[in-house]
This record gives sequence, C-alpha cells and structure tokens, in this order.
Amino acid sequence: MANEDIWGYRTDSGYERGTDLIGFKVEATDGSIGKVDEHTDEAGAGYLVVDTGMWIFGKHVLLPASTIRRIDRDDETVYVNRTKDQIKDAPEFEREKQPRDPSYLEQFAKYYGMPHM
Repeated sequence: MANEDIWGYRTDSGYERGTDLIGFKVEATDGSIGKVDEHTDEAGAGYLVVDTGMWIFGKHVLLPASTIRRIDRDDETVYVNRTKDQIKDAPEFEREKQPRDPSYLEQFAKYYGMPHM
C-alpha cells in the first residue's frame, strides 16, 4: 500500500463518487466499531469519520479512505482493514481543526503507518 494514495478510495472497494455513506455501519476486521458520521471524497483528502458510539464512549476517529476494503450498499455497511483496537487507539477527530489541512491529516497518516501523499 506504500504507493497508494491513502486519502483515495480503493478502486475495488465498491465506492462510487457521490455515494452518501453517512449512517452506514462500520465493520473492523474483528467486528462492529460504529457508524459513519461524516465522509468526503474530495480528491487527495478522502476520509470517513466514525462515531464509535458507546463502544469507546462516543469517540470520533478519522479513517483514511484507503482503509475501506468494501462497501455493501444493501446492508449499509462499510468494511475497513483495521482492527477495533487500531481504530480505538487512533487519534481523536477534532471537528474544530481543518481536516483538509495537510499537517492535520499527517498525524493520521503516521498513526496508520502510511505515507502521506
């Protein structure tokens, strides 16, 4: 994945530009983690904000678009290639910060072990 743009949706994920994912369930590799609270497909800055709900006391985390393995529109579920613990331990998404700011996104790229492009 080193050469893949971490902020872009994978071509094999089933994502179609303009699809509204808000409210979709989010499944980590080891189970359910929450729901999509926000997302963007802006070029170079695609991401999901996941509301982990009661699982982690309402924490919101940002997941780069490339972490999406598959989207099931019928079940309204987004499958990501991270574990619940990886998501739980991610930096918390702070709404007051500008998510499209490269320096803000860099902390997430570093956490997920992906090069920021």
